[in-house]
Amino acid sequence: MGTTSSSGRVRRRRDTPPPRTGSSEVEVLRGFLDYLRTSIVAKVEGAPEPQVRAAAVPSGTNLLGLLNHLVHVERATFLGETVTRWQSTFTAEASDSVDDVIARYREAVESANDVLDDCADLAARLPRSAPGRPAPSVRWALTHMIEETGRHAGHADILRELIDGQTGR
Repeated sequence: MGTTSSSGRVRRRRDTPPPRTGSSEVEVLRGFLDYLRTSIVAKVEGAPEPQVRAAAVPSGTNLLGLLNHLVHVERATFLGETVTRWQSTFTAEASDSVDDVIARYREAVESANDVLDDCADLAARLPRSAPGRPAPSVRWALTHMIEETGRHAGHADILRELIDGQTGR
């Protein structure tokens, strides 16, 4: 968490270094995905209302909406959930608290990890079905989720700093 020094400058909290994982491809991919999942939750946790849902950039992107979007991406990628309007996933419901969205994200991650725990072969397709489209390979799904979560964690870094000066992973 960022703290303010006597000079008024915001100090960065100590960064969490990238994970030291096992040497197998699956251990590396899952280790980095879990690292990014933890990072984005840390960016949203403790963020104040109403700033957590306020658009700080012209696109309308907000901190709580980013995490809400990732709930849907986890579910679509690993569980086969259908999303018909992706843009709407970038907004949390007005009745959703920060804790509500974090809990839904953690539940989606836990469900995704349950699926992944049964997938030893990275070349195999995920064991989920979605009407009209084949499931991706486990390798593709993990790589996509690292990219997607990492991109939005970067957005979240900037948004959280704009809200209250908190920086760091």
